Amino acid sequence: MNQAHAKQRLWLKNPLAAFTANDLDAGGGVVISGGTIAEVVGTGKSPAVPCEEVFDAGRHVITPGLVNTHHHFYQTLTRAWAPVANAELFPWLKNLYPVWARLTPRDLELATTAALAELLLSGCTTAADHHYLFPGGLEEAIDIQVQVVRALGMRATLTRGSMSLGEDDGGLPPQSTVQDPEVILADSDRLVAAYHERGEDAVIQIALAPCSPFSVTRDLMAESAALAEKLDVRLHTHLAETLDEEDFCRGRFGLRTVDYLESVGWLTDRTWVGHGIHFDDAEITRLGAAGTGVAHCPTSNMRLASGTARILELEAAGVPVGLGVDGSASNDASNMIQEARQALYLQRLRYGAGVSVERALGWATRGSARVLGRDSLGEIAPGRQADLALFMLDELRFSGSHDPVAALLLCGADRADRVMVGGQWRVVDGQIPGLDLGTLIAEHSRAARRLVNGG
Repeated sequence: MNQAHAKQRLWLKNPLAAFTANDLDAGGGVVISGGTIAEVVGTGKSPAVPCEEVFDAGRHVITPGLVNTHHHFYQTLTRAWAPVANAELFPWLKNLYPVWARLTPRDLELATTAALAELLLSGCTTAADHHYLFPGGLEEAIDIQVQVVRALGMRATLTRGSMSLGEDDGGLPPQSTVQDPEVILADSDRLVAAYHERGEDAVIQIALAPCSPFSVTRDLMAESAALAEKLDVRLHTHLAETLDEEDFCRGRFGLRTVDYLESVGWLTDRTWVGHGIHFDDAEITRLGAAGTGVAHCPTSNMRLASGTARILELEAAGVPVGLGVDGSASNDASNMIQEARQALYLQRLRYGAGVSVERALGWATRGSARVLGRDSLGEIAPGRQADLALFMLDELRFSGSHDPVAALLLCGADRADRVMVGGQWRVVDGQIPGLDLGTLIAEHSRAARRLVNGG
């Protein structure tokens, strides 16, 4: 649907199945008008008002656009790198920091394009990225990401990450990758003023994201919280990912991770944290009372042997829970429909087979949207943004399947046939219009080889 027809009504008619992330019946399809969902059509029914355009969705399973709450786009350049293929988080980071310090603006542009294209093809329409590396020459990293998001027609929460605690001062990252707090805060202010959009149809949003307890100072955490409140933007960081991190917090601050979070003014509903694995019962209760969100990253947590987040208990306590693919050097993919499958299986290992397919899809859609503070996304309902993913079940892996929605996860869907963002088709017949994928792969691969080889 082109821009000229954006106000026309488009009926996605009679889908094979629909997952709405709520109790609405969309068996008759979905009507789109002006970038939003105008009507959800019940099974066997037709739209209340005639539509100028009709798309026969009889071979498609329709879901809300998937929402990714935690990623590091630049890491697509260091996937499956042998020196860290079998490492846990801290040694994994120590080996990769010097490589990442060589990032150039073009590297980041290619890495961001690759990550977002892969996400988009997996049915993801909104992505949060946590970019915290600003070596010399890469001061405009977030500006680069903004342009790529806009070019692909997606939505994004781009977080101005930071590292201010280097090896010389007891932190984990090398000094070449850290910045002065004054520089970080000034750039954060600039980016919010330049790019942060408000309203239900916002495309780009900016959040503030000091990287982790072991890479930023306590002062920077507190100052970032104060700035976020002043600018009315969200806060993001890694927290409780590993037991090593907990030991670091105890040793440096004399506090467990949630106590530390509260001590710097972060235990609020403005905050969402990446991973959130190692919380005790009392901490889960406190997080829920505060409304602090958690980005569950099952593949990364398994890949780095970090542990299994207590997602059902977090939800029961009132914690907003969504999914994140995490960085593509600890996943090593950027695929949201596969991440929902991993979340389903990992949480079943912890809680049993009663964890449903629909619950996992809910984490990837409505739950993730809530984590990012984007209530206009993540559901198929009138008034919501027309961000939708359409999957076909025509591959061998689906042959013999009976429940189309369950088949998405149980049979392992990995690619959407069509994806719509704000009423505009951004994936058509499994391809991204206007993107030369072959050229992107070739250039991205060359950049990846140069980066790890130090060239």
